[in-house]
Amino acid sequence: MDLVVNVSRFFVCVADELGNNEIHQVTPPGLGPVAVYRVENAFYATDDICSHGQASLSEGEVDEDCVVECPWHGGTFDIRTGEALSFPCVLPVKVYPVSVEDGNVYLDLGAGEVKL
Repeated sequence: MDLVVNVSRFFVCVADELGNNEIHQVTPPGLGPVAVYRVENAFYATDDICSHGQASLSEGEVDEDCVVECPWHGGTFDIRTGEALSFPCVLPVKVYPVSVEDGNVYLDLGAGEVKL
């Protein structure tokens, strides 16, 4: 029997656990891996898998301009928009809204049901 759960927010981490220009990978129910980034005091999230290959963006590096570099081929993405910025990456990655409440970081997944 499948369990269906209504998910609107997914806890990522305590905000202070993620340092500046660090990336944390999470896997919310019903989704693939998501990379969560901290740049200065802002948090962002994208699909973790590069649109060019099967590389994990959470294993790459993010800079103060909100650009993450894929660890495999060096392509880059804007983590605010998901836009591919440099070759060989040409397709964007999906972005997710992030919120911080009471010192906790959450992915805002919207109202929806996932099957567990």
